[in-house]
Amino acid sequence: MSRIGFKPIALPEGVSYGIADNVITVKGPKGEVSVRIPSDVSVEEKDGHLHVIPLAAHTKQGSANHGTTAALLHSAVKGVHEGWKKELEINGTGYRASIKNGAVTMFLGYSHTVTVEPVGKYTKITCPDETHVVVEGCNKQEVGQTAALIYDKHRPDVYGQKGVHYKGQHLIKKVGKRAAAGAKK
Repeated sequence: MSRIGFKPIALPEGVSYGIADNVITVKGPKGEVSVRIPSDVSVEEKDGHLHVIPLAAHTKQGSANHGTTAALLHSAVKGVHEGWKKELEINGTGYRASIKNGAVTMFLGYSHTVTVEPVGKYTKITCPDETHVVVEGCNKQEVGQTAALIYDKHRPDVYGQKGVHYKGQHLIKKVGKRAAAGAKK
């Protein structure tokens, strides 16, 4: 059984929360994030820490909800205090990105431009240069979803490595048919 749900969640300076209708809203300097609380879990504050308490720990679903709620609350607190960030790189001749009205517009080798809007109110997309895209925000799920939408517009090619990929992602490179045929002789 995982014990992540029993770990207290520290509330940093400047972070507050409110509970209404089984939804906890965490507010901080970077924005606000809402997390739905299942009926078999409750949340209490003690000594500046949030504690997630299982009400039905004897059931499999209750135990799962306990750990999941604790992880989502931890992500929400970290997001509104420090923020979340995903970086993407664009490789390819003529491939580039720019920001227009808060959305990223990319030239990815298609006959048309590709535009991706940020998911969520507090998610922001920036382009430090033409081949880098940075997605930042306070909600981990919305930042990840926005980055995934950008990534899906042109996944990296396994032969030429052209396309959009996450910074630090290991790319597999395959040998082309001509090179493979020449090596067998």
